[in-house]
Amino acid sequence: AAPAGAVAFGVKHTEGVSVDLLFRGHAEPEAVSGAGTRWPLDEGTVLRFSMSRASSEVNDNKVTVSFYAEGGKPINQAGVFLTGVGISLDVDADQDGVVEKNSPNKASWAWGPEGHGAILLVSCDKEFP
Repeated sequence: AAPAGAVAFGVKHTEGVSVDLLFRGHAEPEAVSGAGTRWPLDEGTVLRFSMSRASSEVNDNKVTVSFYAEGGKPINQAGVFLTGVGISLDVDADQDGVVEKNSPNKASWAWGPEGHGAILLVSCDKEFP
């Protein structure tokens, strides 16, 4: 998806985003930390980004990739806005009638009248083919 004539690229991102580069032939990804660094635009290079926390508002994080021609002349930019969504299974883990977000019994399960934990039933059938 790089523009014609591009030979290198650089990446900038907001604080809430983690960006890694994986180059063909390398086992470990390289973390992208600051702006100003440029990498060769080689086939098989993978740009991987993620967020580790939920956003405070929609589109509050961004990744921008700048493309450069031979000699370092800027050609174009591509960007993507990101929104991190927090997902949590909140249950009445100690079976006291109150759903708690941070119940200590959420991570374990014990059988019996004094037991605790959640049972999750998932409907995986095909109701609408």
